[in-house]
Amino acid sequence: MRMQRLGDGVTVSAIGLGCMGFSQGYGAADDAESTAAIRAAYEAGITVFDTAMSYGLGHNERLIGQALAGTDALVATKFGIVRTDAGVGLDGKPENVRGYCEASLERLGREAIDVYYLHRVDPQVPVAETVGAMAELVSAGKVRHLGISEATPEQLRAAVAVAPIAAVQFEWSMLWREPERDIVPVARELGVGLVPYSPLGRGLLTATLDAGTAADADFRRHDPRFQGEHLDENLAQVAALREMAARLGISAGQLALAWLLAQGPDVMPIPGSRRAARILENAAAAAVELGAEELAMLEKLVPADGWSGDRTSFAVPSTTRGA
Repeated sequence: MRMQRLGDGVTVSAIGLGCMGFSQGYGAADDAESTAAIRAAYEAGITVFDTAMSYGLGHNERLIGQALAGTDALVATKFGIVRTDAGVGLDGKPENVRGYCEASLERLGREAIDVYYLHRVDPQVPVAETVGAMAELVSAGKVRHLGISEATPEQLRAAVAVAPIAAVQFEWSMLWREPERDIVPVARELGVGLVPYSPLGRGLLTATLDAGTAADADFRRHDPRFQGEHLDENLAQVAALREMAARLGISAGQLALAWLLAQGPDVMPIPGSRRAARILENAAAAAVELGAEELAMLEKLVPADGWSGDRTSFAVPSTTRGA
């Protein structure tokens, strides 16, 4: 596994593991199988495991902590999305940050969190105040590096003005290229690493979904990209992606991940899967290097403006194409 470098001196495997699916979003999961998949990822050279306090109401952090006990893996977790009986909300209040961190540490069974993200910016709290409280955790030795997820360029600038930010997370894939318009260039200007989540387009870019199965999971069911004419147009793009991948002797998913990695040495995609075989396939994408000719061909076969439909995602700054 080759290594990449994010901001604040963090060195990571080129591909990380997004762990949400072990607890929610894509149907029931078996903890024993999940643990085996997590261990397989670690043994394959994946060094970063991305979780959050909101995934499965703490179940995900406990699972990750147990599966990685005794290893030197890096764990990234997030706070700020709060699930209660009343529904899902946001909490970035500075006075609550330490408590969330300590609860995550207990579930993870760790003395420090390697990268601690603000999962979503609380619109009721200036981001600088939340990040200020996060920076106190670094001083206290409870957190090593800070991150932020789904921030606007202005919010990222405000965060960096308070403390070093190692990484910014956002949805980025061939299916959703809007970040290239705004957050990507600003993050690079500020020296912040790029961590794309859903880098396989919520599964669509694996070329294993069709019109009958594309909306079979909670995280796709109400997303316009997986409905009607939008889905038809996107499946046509996926077919072209699959054909090019076959010519290169790799899978469509590996080609999609290699494309992201080719965007720069500061990019670490975090594809998720509950299956060890798929995780190993994704990890192998780090060995695929696309040259200028292949990248140009991809832009011709699956152009950015060929994908269709806005996105649905919780509390994100942008859901509209071209906005």
